[in-house]
Amino acid sequence: MMAAVLLAAGFRPFFLAAASWAIIALVLWLGTLTGAVALPSRFDPLAWHAHEMLFGFVPAGIGGFILTAIPNWTKRAPIAGAPLATLAVLWLAGRVVCLVSEWLPAVSATAIDLSYLLALASVVAKELIAGGNRRNFLLVAPLLVLAAGNLLMHLEANGTEILPGLGWRLGMGSVLLLISIIGGRVTPAFTRNWLSARGAVHLPAQPDALDRVAIGVLLIAMLLWAFLPLAWPTGLVLLAASALNLARLSRWQGLAAADEELLLVLHVGYAWLALGVGLLGLSVLTPWVPLSAAVHALTGGAIGTMLLGVMTRATLGHTGGALHADGTTIAIYVLVSAAALARVAAAFGMPLLVVAGLAWIAAFGLFLLRYGPRMLEK
Repeated sequence: MMAAVLLAAGFRPFFLAAASWAIIALVLWLGTLTGAVALPSRFDPLAWHAHEMLFGFVPAGIGGFILTAIPNWTKRAPIAGAPLATLAVLWLAGRVVCLVSEWLPAVSATAIDLSYLLALASVVAKELIAGGNRRNFLLVAPLLVLAAGNLLMHLEANGTEILPGLGWRLGMGSVLLLISIIGGRVTPAFTRNWLSARGAVHLPAQPDALDRVAIGVLLIAMLLWAFLPLAWPTGLVLLAASALNLARLSRWQGLAAADEELLLVLHVGYAWLALGVGLLGLSVLTPWVPLSAAVHALTGGAIGTMLLGVMTRATLGHTGGALHADGTTIAIYVLVSAAALARVAAAFGMPLLVVAGLAWIAAFGLFLLRYGPRMLEK
């Protein structure tokens, strides 16, 4: 019975998987930093940490969101039962083989780890084509780029000569582009609905040329950073992308919706995106801004906050809960942003690395305690 409930919709297994792996992977990473853990992986400890955040934790959250959203987009039945279980097993197999890849043939470990993202992209494409949903078909491209980044990280770990770091940069860029597209769609839409229901006059701006330009410049900036990470034009385009996405965010009436933290968190997550891209541009142009500060503003801040915002909202919405953030949910949001702030500060030399890790673990631990039972109930 529990298995049937767990496999009834994509958010149930994959949000649980994302939150669980966010904790487990970080505990293992902290263990490697102290010397208490030695991972039998072909990835060195830092590369494993980056890989498992970008290609383990994040794709689970993305999968849970997209598989749950597709029925609304296509009016088709949700991916459930055995097909959903297969995707979940492929994701889990990837985590295992990356953890112990030193014991496995490199080709086998790589192929197993790639299978989930390729299968997810295939399922998403098939469902969107069958449902005649052309508007969202472009979301398949970032999934394929994410898979390509994963492959490149494996190749680099296995000794292939490629541009150092290209894989994780491509992977991070693809996720940020997804946030810009999907987050830039749902954040103003949810805010508009909430404000309209309360009779507000000033509503978020409708999508227009600014939104398209902001997404386009971010795409160019991410590609430049992936292939030319040290070139000064890359830094300038990143700063332009930051400014454009900040301008985009400013039109969404976030402060007017501040009374509902379930909405506010999406605005905060997008603000982390604009801030992080700006820091990334500065890290290219000046030695005073560490690359690590920008990377963690984008990963811990933008990606972590947006995923938790979407995961909490979708779980409530699809399990019959009221779309309102209770005290525990607010604490989750505060903790994930605190983790990002502490990690960015740690990049500038402040002794907050462990604080950042503990806040991250607490945020996702609270998510599991508060929302895990909802995902295991009808």
